Amino acid sequence: CRAGTKETAFVSAVLAAGLVHSVTRSCSAGNVTECSCDVTLRHGGSASEGWHWGGCSDDIHYGMAFSRKFLDVPFKNVTGKSGSGLAAMNLHNNEAGRQAVAKLMSVDCRCHGVSGSCAVKTCWKTMSSFEKIGRFLKDKYENSIQISDRLRKKLRRKEKSQRKIPIGKEDLLYVNKSPNYCVEDQKLGIPGTQGRECNRTSQGPEGCNLLCCGRGYNTHVVRHVERCECKFVWCCYVRCRRCETMTDVHTCK
Repeated sequence: CRAGTKETAFVSAVLAAGLVHSVTRSCSAGNVTECSCDVTLRHGGSASEGWHWGGCSDDIHYGMAFSRKFLDVPFKNVTGKSGSGLAAMNLHNNEAGRQAVAKLMSVDCRCHGVSGSCAVKTCWKTMSSFEKIGRFLKDKYENSIQISDRLRKKLRRKEKSQRKIPIGKEDLLYVNKSPNYCVEDQKLGIPGTQGRECNRTSQGPEGCNLLCCGRGYNTHVVRHVERCECKFVWCCYVRCRRCETMTDVHTCK
């Protein structure tokens, strides 16, 4: 990816979030000697509401600290005006990924009582699935904010009319507009979409309308031959038929 684009911002956030998620899960599973469950929640709860903390709460604090130490230190050592600005942007996007994991933490509970009643509940904090975190970051990618190319340690929106709107800690930031991914560019390592197989009926990113970038698509018939309706015959072999199917394959022009 070209540096400073929406795509690199998204990759940075996903990488930081993934590190938090993986390390924290390993802590909860007992696979890391330096950490375990979140011990700060061992006591307390709400007796009036009939629940208390228990089980193994994910220690996201350790996971986030590990992610910061592992990913952020190289950017903090960057010097120079332009370098410090880019570093500040990258640090922000890393932290946005970590904040996504923290924001989507949830509370799970288990009921205790006679005959399955819920007289008392034991609750613990747990991270969301990484699929849910990824969808959250994908939404942030779609609504990422372009910042001024005159990079300083204080990041500012590109649009002067919007500079009074604060930048949220969960927002993804970019400075350079994305290149044209539709057309091949060997210098940037972009293969383009010509010849890519697409789905004619889909309106999503794999659909021919979007993937082919308005150039249209070619359709050709592919013949598949495979063994089918196999049966065991006593004794001792398998008898099959040869089944032939014809499918339409669509590729971008």
